[in-house]
Amino acid sequence: MNWKHAAGICLSVMMSVTAANAAEPPIKIGAFLSVTGQMSPMGDPQKRTFDFMVEKINAQGGVLGRKIEMIVYDDASEPEKATTFVKRLIENDKVDLIIGGSGTPTSMSVLQLMERAEMPYMSLGGGTAIGDPVRKWTFKFPQSDRLAAEKVLTDLKKRGLTKIALLSENVGFGKSGHDQTVKLAPKFGIEILIDEVYSPKDPDVTPQLTKIRGTAGVQALFIFGTGTGPAVATKNIKQMGLNLPLYQSHGVASKEFLRLVGPAADGTRLPAGAQAVADQLPANDRQKKIVMDFKKEYEERNKPLEVSPLPGHGLDALLMAVDAFKRAGTTDKAKVRDAIEQTKDFVATTGIYNYSPTDHMGLGLESFKMVEIKNGDWVLLAD
Repeated sequence: MNWKHAAGICLSVMMSVTAANAAEPPIKIGAFLSVTGQMSPMGDPQKRTFDFMVEKINAQGGVLGRKIEMIVYDDASEPEKATTFVKRLIENDKVDLIIGGSGTPTSMSVLQLMERAEMPYMSLGGGTAIGDPVRKWTFKFPQSDRLAAEKVLTDLKKRGLTKIALLSENVGFGKSGHDQTVKLAPKFGIEILIDEVYSPKDPDVTPQLTKIRGTAGVQALFIFGTGTGPAVATKNIKQMGLNLPLYQSHGVASKEFLRLVGPAADGTRLPAGAQAVADQLPANDRQKKIVMDFKKEYEERNKPLEVSPLPGHGLDALLMAVDAFKRAGTTDKAKVRDAIEQTKDFVATTGIYNYSPTDHMGLGLESFKMVEIKNGDWVLLAD
């Protein structure tokens, strides 16, 4: 069966346990990802990463002398399906920890479930509301939309672009990013002259872009969204000949976005993780080794696909889960949760994580690099 076309069913084979290890039950990690649907540019590469990383970890002896059994469901980018699969992972599959929610909507839909179940949960969604306020059992891995807004506003101010148009998704990550941008803009002396929204399923956003073009004084356009929506908007901008400096969020920091939009994306600036510009990082950058190693392995395993920051979020969560099991010395959920919360100076592809009882997001503004798309690829800009 072709797993790409099997939305709503268990996608990942449960890693078999050898006869020699049969007496030791596997450590069960559950995942729900948007392998199909609107958020598939995130979920598909995350699934690919889990496939080869679990195989690699088990080949190296597993964790605590036990194999990892990873159970992955495709939520098809639908929050309702995410909720159903999380219940299944908790109640039927009896997993020890859950990773997932490729985006903000699917992550947000399960937060209360995780808290009630007292289940260690590693979210792959970008919305600030996933980690703020702090929830006891939830930890977040991508940089937040708040950090993205701050990074973009910093660059706009640096360029003297103080009057902008904002175009954002009306749900999930885009809505949260919109709210953070509106909240932060005055602190940077930036005025939002026009504020437009779109639905992630809209096939065209030219009406909103026409209003933006007709607004006097606009110096730049900032699009906040993820999945296929920003690609639609970017192509519409090119078709209309709308000539404004264009910014996006890290929600589009994927090679799939570059493939979808082609030359229309050139000149776009956005904050992205170090993985996007791995080979451009200075030799003394602490993330250089892990992002270069991951780039090599991911691309060898998934030819001809190229790596982006998005599968790295899944890698970081899985590696930190392994680290937490080791430090806890057990799969006891409360002890594993405590070990995650005590994580300090954990160098990963997305950034260097430092969690605490008051911070379950763990990353600062330095986890972002400002990049510009040139000739269909990312180019690192000087801070």
